Amino acid sequence: MANFFEKLDLQDAERVDRLAKLAFELRENRAALLRRHGAADEAELLERIRSGAVAEHPAYEDYLGARILWETREALRAELGGLLTELNR
Repeated sequence: MANFFEKLDLQDAERVDRLAKLAFELRENRAALLRRHGAADEAELLERIRSGAVAEHPAYEDYLGARILWETREALRAELGGLLTELNR
């Protein structure tokens, strides 16, 4: 298997590495927020709040945090995808 970073200069490789690590951290932090309330995703957490299965506070704050983390990760993944496309030309 070819080394992906072999074709990249050091600065580009470090940028890709930083973005990938950040995407991982966002994913893990979102999962931790959802796990606190036994939810697989934001929709399930919101339903658990509405039904009273979990207390509104701090569950709603965690719901908002999980949404922000997901949206940020999706934006970061799009940026990383664009960067990788650009670097592989």
